[in-house]
Amino acid sequence: MVARVWHGRVLAGKAPAYRAFLNQRAIPDYQAVPGNISVHILERQTDEITHFVTLTFWEDMNAIRGFAGEDVEQAKYYPEDGEYLLEYEPTVVHYEVVGQA
Repeated sequence: MVARVWHGRVLAGKAPAYRAFLNQRAIPDYQAVPGNISVHILERQTDEITHFVTLTFWEDMNAIRGFAGEDVEQAKYYPEDGEYLLEYEPTVVHYEVVGQA
């Protein structure tokens, strides 16, 4: 199993709308890909910035390719992200899951 981690930052005032967007658009998009095990959206506010982390779990790297394309390290963005994100981080991070309860 592989965990895929993406991070983005939005202004705190836009956080509720971005949270809704992620739940309505991004989560179903992830879940529709064969090999997706689960999707988690994490949120943390620091002063005027809200950080979002998508933590997704996949059967293997081939499943991630079905979502992200051949360059699995490249972050995937939606056209709507431009309304919210302060910048586009170019890459994501993958971790092999070596233990779970």
